[in-house]
Amino acid sequence: MRDILPALTGWYAAGRPFGLATVVGASRSTPRDPGAAMAVGPDDEVVGSVSGGCVEGAVFELAREVVEDGGARLETFGYSDDDAFAVGLTCGGEITLLVRPVTPERDPAFGAVAESVAAGEPVTVATVTDGPAPRGATLAVWRDRLAGTLGTAGLDAAVTADARGELALGATGLRHYGPRGQRREDAVSVFLQSFAPPPRMLVFGAIDYAAAVARIGAFLGYRVTVCDARPVFATPRRFPEGVEVVVEWPHRYLQGTETDERTVICVLTHDQKFDVPLLLEALRRPAAYIGAMGSRRTHTDRRARLVEAGLTGDELSRLRSPVGLDLGARTPEEVAVSVAAEIVALRWGGTGAPLSATEGAVHPPVPAP
Repeated sequence: MRDILPALTGWYAAGRPFGLATVVGASRSTPRDPGAAMAVGPDDEVVGSVSGGCVEGAVFELAREVVEDGGARLETFGYSDDDAFAVGLTCGGEITLLVRPVTPERDPAFGAVAESVAAGEPVTVATVTDGPAPRGATLAVWRDRLAGTLGTAGLDAAVTADARGELALGATGLRHYGPRGQRREDAVSVFLQSFAPPPRMLVFGAIDYAAAVARIGAFLGYRVTVCDARPVFATPRRFPEGVEVVVEWPHRYLQGTETDERTVICVLTHDQKFDVPLLLEALRRPAAYIGAMGSRRTHTDRRARLVEAGLTGDELSRLRSPVGLDLGARTPEEVAVSVAAEIVALRWGGTGAPLSATEGAVHPPVPAP
């Protein structure tokens, strides 16, 4: 939903009602994961997508209906073998959508949630999807405050505890409770959607390849920083708008920078006096991906230097070097695609093989949080 928030915020600020459809459940092969959203606003303007085009026509009508009658709907769409022309997912999967009306009166916390998401402040939104509680009721949970209610104080308290746990993980998914928040009952279904700050991409080495990697990193939703010790190369005008450019020795910058399990580190310095101290620091801290550019001879030499400096085999096993997938890339832009492909494959467990040469679901189900 992050991508469509600017449009939703505009409608909300103007007091214009809109229908919001959110994927709250998915099974088997589906094109969109839980949290994907589509909205229908004033003058039937549509933003977002919940299925890549399979069921958007039906969702459009549902969104208009909930704005008119003020009620929330829970709808499931799947493929029908009996009627190939029925509304459903041609990929064979199944998605469940919560479609609800949003207005300042019904959802007074929506504006504050949108502001937090835009500012990178973590927030989790809990929404009742089914059971003996008001369907579509929302509770916004920050680290230090709450807004809204799901209907009872007990349910609010139980969901707040879980939401703050999800907030720390950035996780999204369904939870089940009793009507008063009982942990041993599952009568009420609540969808928890966490909005954590965008993950970071740290690019070291302000070369032409870095500009291309920074551009594709921003496109993938990362907050990108480029760092180089050489001020003649580390200038903002050489990089896309919105990319942070830092002049500092790479290992010193990394020592003073927080990373987590979502952080991507791309070492493009291609110079041992930068690479070795930087990788010594990087491979001993949390990160989702650590890749280093260079030829195979450079990689062999670099690895020997890192072993000599004290890195263990387990620590070295985290290094993706030479960086990227084998796409035959030549230009900086092609190499950036190769690096991005490896990052995505590592994140989701992909093989990097052509889909035409593999079997099974194109969109494997995302494990429940």
